Amino acid sequence: MSRTSPTVRVARWSALHPWRAIGLWVAFVASAIALTSSVQSKELGDEDFRIGDSGRASAMIDAASLHDSPSESVLITAPRGALDVERATGVAEQVKATTANLDGVADVGAPIVSERRDAVLVPVTMTGDEDDAADHVGALIAATAQAQKAHPDLTIQQAGEASLDHGINDKVSEDLASAEMLSLPVTFAILLIAFGAFVAAGIPVLLAITSVVTALGLYAPISYLAPDAGTVANVVLLIGMAVGVDYSLFYLKREREERARGRSTIDAIEIAAATSGRAVVVSGLAVMVAMSGLFLSGEPVFDALAAGAILVVLVAVIGSLTVLPAMLAAFGRFVDRPRIPLLWRLNRRIGSGGISGRLIRPVIRRPFVSALVAGGTLIGLAIPALGMSTRESTVETLPQDIPAVQAFQRAQASFPSEHPTIDVVLRSDDSGAASALREIEGEAVRADLALASGEAPRVSKDGRTSVLSMYAPHPVGDQRNDPTIEQLRDTIVPRAVSDLDGATTAVGDSVAESYDYEHQTSRLPLVVGFVLLLTMAMMIWTFRNVTLALLTTVLNLLSVGAAFGVLTLVFQHSWFDGLLDFTSSGSVVDWIPLFCFVVLIGLSMDYHVFVMTRVREGLRRGLPFEEAVELGIRDTAGVVTSAAAVMVSVFAVFATLDMMEMKQMGVGLSVAILLDATLVRLVLLPALLLGFKSRLQGLGRVASPEDEPAAELAPA
Repeated sequence: MSRTSPTVRVARWSALHPWRAIGLWVAFVASAIALTSSVQSKELGDEDFRIGDSGRASAMIDAASLHDSPSESVLITAPRGALDVERATGVAEQVKATTANLDGVADVGAPIVSERRDAVLVPVTMTGDEDDAADHVGALIAATAQAQKAHPDLTIQQAGEASLDHGINDKVSEDLASAEMLSLPVTFAILLIAFGAFVAAGIPVLLAITSVVTALGLYAPISYLAPDAGTVANVVLLIGMAVGVDYSLFYLKREREERARGRSTIDAIEIAAATSGRAVVVSGLAVMVAMSGLFLSGEPVFDALAAGAILVVLVAVIGSLTVLPAMLAAFGRFVDRPRIPLLWRLNRRIGSGGISGRLIRPVIRRPFVSALVAGGTLIGLAIPALGMSTRESTVETLPQDIPAVQAFQRAQASFPSEHPTIDVVLRSDDSGAASALREIEGEAVRADLALASGEAPRVSKDGRTSVLSMYAPHPVGDQRNDPTIEQLRDTIVPRAVSDLDGATTAVGDSVAESYDYEHQTSRLPLVVGFVLLLTMAMMIWTFRNVTLALLTTVLNLLSVGAAFGVLTLVFQHSWFDGLLDFTSSGSVVDWIPLFCFVVLIGLSMDYHVFVMTRVREGLRRGLPFEEAVELGIRDTAGVVTSAAAVMVSVFAVFATLDMMEMKQMGVGLSVAILLDATLVRLVLLPALLLGFKSRLQGLGRVASPEDEPAAELAPA
């Protein structure tokens, strides 16, 4: 590659002015951190999730200012055996007196004894809206905890939307802290094994951490276009650690190889920029293109995840092309210091691709058999994915050790009034509106489709909008509530309002929202098609070969399909429940397959581009096709294996967390990367390259001056 290549020019400037380049990077990171503290990130509101008829119902309630006040419940039960109702009621009265004067509490009702006399409930009405309740629920939780401490012979817990969100947020924060604490030392340990030297191992970790911090800072103003749902930090950490380490490894390994061949530090950096640097740019673009497919999903949560992931990849690419060459130039040969004697000698003895060189020779000799075995294995793993069942995350999929989750489920079991609500919204000037709502409630209750709330409909100040609230017959997340929504919308409500002039109706609230979300038209085919087409176009543009682009797509789909098959076996068919410490809900969380698909397509392109770049180098040096393929696999084995080990370990850490979404994401991503770095890279890729040799010979052609072999770079 000529010196006119942008990656070479940028790397050369950084290498010749290392402290200036490092200073600019430090200023860039500091500016991003300043943005974090000065710009408050925007979060998604309830209005951002409105879809279908339930969204219309919520908008009508908003317009009429008819939102019900948020509520909480303090639940008192017996730790074991029968409940002493008289004592529990006395304690409930004490709780009522204690909580009545707390900030954010509007009213505390009289204690309610369950029909089975197994629980006592204290209803608490909060002031303001859900946001106000979230701000003040901490004081109520503390009061409940104090009551539990004072009465250890009873179980006193708090249930409600605000306390549930509080418990989930605490668990997510705990999980994130745990992931950070585990992933960083594990990553550093793997890099120490790979390099055998502390400085070389520390540089990729440093770049990855600064990329994550910078991306989070830059996301703050961008959040006003793609608001956060509370998950962006998790995804930025996950993707940032993976690609930040990957790109540094690609670059650093090549620079060390060239120095080992006798090149000067500057020449080694230029060659690394011309080869690995270009591979980093293509890989980064591939990941960003894949992640951009999430914008087509129509989900505001995915918009935020895509924005965060694209930012961290972009920052990691910029860092790899600028500050990384500067650090390599500043350290020079001290990059390989201080050495760990045993690991250093072991790495030198094994050499680059020493193990993989032995593994690939049988593949080179028998490509057809190798492709058949590896491809058959991946297809076999993918078959269970055909029966994958996806469902929205519910209280059942949440960690059961969250006190608010336990209380929420226990309250619903004992009190029908704690079941989720269903709102029928009616807007009409007709005087018969109240009668129509009574008819709707009566028919729904008689058909066992709903439970009466015992409260009169809420009416707007202008008298035009009314809201009837009923309780669902089954707990939150139970699909047996679906017929209620269907019959209300299809028959009961239309029949009741048929005689009203100008009536507008909608059925909403939590049960209807879940129903609409589950039954919306899937955009998965659109996202999949977009991602595959664009990544194919990138491969054609990079390597000027349609056959290679098609093979890349097939390999990507095989590794993703195999990962989905394992996901189905583990989380739907209850494999490894005990090992991963979870109870199967019989399904996969609905957003996991789409998110994992775009992430895996992007990340698998990293290895593929890096390996194929080295294969093309061999062909341009005049090597026979078989030798070029063997060279490409063997020479990239060390860096790809190290990068894959880092990715698998980081993703596996997420598989140990308590939140089901994080656990499923960790398993899916780690399995796919493991398969991609072993079966696909070491067996299936070289076997297919040899099988389509006649169509891939053109990879060695030089299409432009920038595509000249890197080895022809003249010394500085």
